[in-house]
Amino acid sequence: MAEYFKGVPKIKYEGKGSDNPLAFKYYNPDEVVAGKRMEDHLRFAVAYWHTFQATGTDPFGPVGTAIRPWSHISDPMDLAKAKVEANFEFCEKLGVPFFCFHDRDIAPEADTLRETNKRLDIIVAAIKDRMKDSPVKLLWGTTNAFGHPRFTHGASTSPHAEVFAYAAAQVKKAMEITKELGGQNYVFWGGREGYETLLNTDMKLELDNMARFLRMAVEYAKEIGFDGQFLIEPKPKEPTKHQYDFDSATVIGFLKTYGLDPYFKLNIEANHATLAQHTFQHELHVARINNMLGSIDANQGDLMLGWDTDQFPTNIYDTTLAMLEVLKMGGFTKGGLNFDAKVRRGSFEPEDMFIAHIAGMDAFAKGLKVAARIIEDGKFDKFIADRYSSYTTGIGKDIVEGKVGFKELEQYVMDLGKVEIKSGKQEMLEVWLNSYILEE
Repeated sequence: MAEYFKGVPKIKYEGKGSDNPLAFKYYNPDEVVAGKRMEDHLRFAVAYWHTFQATGTDPFGPVGTAIRPWSHISDPMDLAKAKVEANFEFCEKLGVPFFCFHDRDIAPEADTLRETNKRLDIIVAAIKDRMKDSPVKLLWGTTNAFGHPRFTHGASTSPHAEVFAYAAAQVKKAMEITKELGGQNYVFWGGREGYETLLNTDMKLELDNMARFLRMAVEYAKEIGFDGQFLIEPKPKEPTKHQYDFDSATVIGFLKTYGLDPYFKLNIEANHATLAQHTFQHELHVARINNMLGSIDANQGDLMLGWDTDQFPTNIYDTTLAMLEVLKMGGFTKGGLNFDAKVRRGSFEPEDMFIAHIAGMDAFAKGLKVAARIIEDGKFDKFIADRYSSYTTGIGKDIVEGKVGFKELEQYVMDLGKVEIKSGKQEMLEVWLNSYILEE
């Protein structure tokens, strides 16, 4: 068995005083926070596509800069097998318990679906064999139904029925291999499920077809006994101008409209929230209060750049507020935090892959600890409860309990006089948040 990262030891926790770039400063997997081990709270996963497929290209640099220990391998299947070994070595040295993939990440596409599926079977067998002596598991699988030219106009929303059929066959196989590998979730990301102009688009048919597609997936999962959680990942714009899965609220509305909400939860990505002009916490909160938060793509974007930069998360404010939502929903069940993030083009050495993941893991570990203290102290919850206390007595209680209508409310305020309201104290609350984050 080849060793691909020879200069990198198993990454250990050394504490915040360490200046070792290959050591954790805040992520201590066995530390108990809010009643659970840190590793069990965070459920980190390595994203196969960025970590083992990305080459450091960008729109102005079609030749990649990434130096990778497998770059010399020319045969596509030999390369795929090498990346399986590299994935497990990377996860084990990093101490990450999960990985996730698109079908086309792990095996190259052939001329026909039949041949492509044969290639997938070979690589899945190699992954299963490696799993026998590794603690690393599969968090989720998904399908790349956006990269090939056949998906130019979408997959389940394509105007071409043959493309719909091809996408269905591809998802069928990806669900099967996800089940075979013990995957705990299956993600639907509609990379090109949207449109550019209504001059050539039957939106109603496309939405109906997307719902038909998802319903077929639900039915097939029952048929094969796949009990993993189905997840939909919202994303606005990029690549389509009008994306059908724009944000959490849009996806939830779609699922409820078509009666699919009992079968799906959401996989929220921080950078997608940015593109939707929302905060990361907003998207998580909308999903949580609708009992639809399932898993998280852990990354961050650049507020000055209007595209999906997929940077590693290092913003402690964002990770704190994100983990606040996760803890308030009771923690992950089948989901987790996968690093849908890539090193920058200028960070091209293999060591940089480890350093970037360590940075993200530390950021979320710190965020977890701060969020746990916030919940334990209860200051923010008490402030919010006090702010809405008028709905717990009197006319407010009658409103909540549905005991009054417009006529009764008109009568109540007719001679009320001046209505008193209180300050929202936003700046004070931001000072509180700062004090928790800066406490250590």
